[in-house]
Amino acid sequence: MLFDLPDHDTLYQALLARDARYDGQAYVCVASTGVFCRLTCPARKPLPENCSFHATIGACIEAGFRPCKRCHPLQAAANADPTIAALLRLLDDDPQRRWSERDLERMGYDLSTVRRSFKRHFAMTFLDMARQRRLREGFETLVDTGRVIAAQQDAGFDSPSAFRAAFARILGCAPADLTQGGLLVADWIATPLGDMVAVCSQTHLHLLEFIERKALPTELQKLSETTPGGIGIGRNRITEQARSELQAFFDGRLPRFETPIHQPGSAFSREVWAELRRIPAGETRSYAQLAEAIGRPSATRAVARANGANQIALMVPCHRVIGADGSLTGYGGGLWRKQRLLEIEAQYRAARPVGNRPQAGILPISSEMRTGSSGSSTP
Repeated sequence: MLFDLPDHDTLYQALLARDARYDGQAYVCVASTGVFCRLTCPARKPLPENCSFHATIGACIEAGFRPCKRCHPLQAAANADPTIAALLRLLDDDPQRRWSERDLERMGYDLSTVRRSFKRHFAMTFLDMARQRRLREGFETLVDTGRVIAAQQDAGFDSPSAFRAAFARILGCAPADLTQGGLLVADWIATPLGDMVAVCSQTHLHLLEFIERKALPTELQKLSETTPGGIGIGRNRITEQARSELQAFFDGRLPRFETPIHQPGSAFSREVWAELRRIPAGETRSYAQLAEAIGRPSATRAVARANGANQIALMVPCHRVIGADGSLTGYGGGLWRKQRLLEIEAQYRAARPVGNRPQAGILPISSEMRTGSSGSSTP
């Protein structure tokens, strides 16, 4: 659970004090360097706004961070299990290698034993860890240099065509189609619930989606077609604001986003999206309640369609719309993620003073997740 740890300020003070009581219980991810550390790390301490904290090494890796080379956060697990130690050394020696189960079998490892060991210590498999490192390094190289060949090499792909195919599965286009600069730039943002793609201009956020969303390639293509020069690759101050606010949201410090957004669409859709942003964190609405709130009580289905057309996840919180019976309706980022977001946001409501907790319009969440009629197209 993300909120099982102490609050951000307590953990940051523990980081400054190198408090050994948290060793192995909490880890700090540093946005400015892309690494994660033990709280006892001897390295120079980062600014608090660049820090996020997680209870497991697996959560840090899934959020896109690499282990620190000074405090070696993976070392405890390596010391406890010779198999883990050996495989981590191999991964460090050749981070670009494309590992497979057959490779492990040829080296004499039992697949089920390796899988259990890594899941127990890191909440992810060895193959997942290797894949995360390869893809992340390739994308970061592309953002930093714009060189596709360098990105392919850093990602450990044997051929340009294999790298293009993997890249296109996520973004719907070849890496060479995303040049440096441009009116809109795309960047990769890691979150505790999975990686996201953000597309920003110098003044607004235009798209924010989880990379697994099936509609993402189509959304990016349409956005590119309506933008002179298409979408470039890179980051700017709006990207960094979005990244910082997302980190604060997951840390439990920011219930409302302030990143400026741009959402072209019909007047009706924009009205629905604006109403979504008025739903406080920790509360939910049904489609019917949303329709009533905008003065269109008979437009429930149209509201659901507008909800599904939202291209800015989390910041335009379509995940706060659930079925009238309290069941979780479809969500483009996955029902498991929708449920987790609502669990996280319940903490914000619990933190508000009792007198400031609105009672009307709050729906209970059914214990049984049932996909509603809007299907998986609804964000």
